[in-house]
Amino acid sequence: MKHFLANVAMLSILVSPAFAALKQGETAPDFSAKASLAGKEFVFSLKAALKRGPVVVYFYPSAYTGGCNIEAHTFAEDKDKFDAAGATIIGVSQDSIARLDDFSSDPSYCASKFPVASDADGAITKSYDLSSRAMAGIKDTRGNEIAHAFTERTTFVIAPDFKIVARLSSADDKVSPADHAEKSLAVVQQLAAAKR
Repeated sequence: MKHFLANVAMLSILVSPAFAALKQGETAPDFSAKASLAGKEFVFSLKAALKRGPVVVYFYPSAYTGGCNIEAHTFAEDKDKFDAAGATIIGVSQDSIARLDDFSSDPSYCASKFPVASDADGAITKSYDLSSRAMAGIKDTRGNEIAHAFTERTTFVIAPDFKIVARLSSADDKVSPADHAEKSLAVVQQLAAAKR
């Protein structure tokens, strides 16, 4: 019986997910990445953004896909409310910077209101302990084949001291794409109210 239980324990370790996203209260890893705002490329720095206030870092699978389109549109619609709360928004995916140039300026999605960053090699995704997976043969809503891995949809609200004050996950918490924007807005509004 002891051998059976030991084997079951070992099997559960082997089949458990390799990644477990960073949690509330943990320190967010700093990163810099090529990003696009209104179709113009620049280097986004988390450290620099945190000097101005909290940052909402939302990871999403791919530009021009159903849920990601809804999520970007909702963040764009609420951008003025994030600004009023002193918060910065940055979307992160494994899309190429060329795809993000289009997505960031598309009036139906990011609408030139907030930047999206390219994590083409998946390094930022890994630093936040998020999983990603290859999705061969998938086409986006424009009919173009997607040639990169999809990162799990997870949003982090990060305080200026790099502490994660909230984490929202579609996989763990069953948060819809639109709810990522709405729930992270509620968090940054609470942070702003606490400072008054």
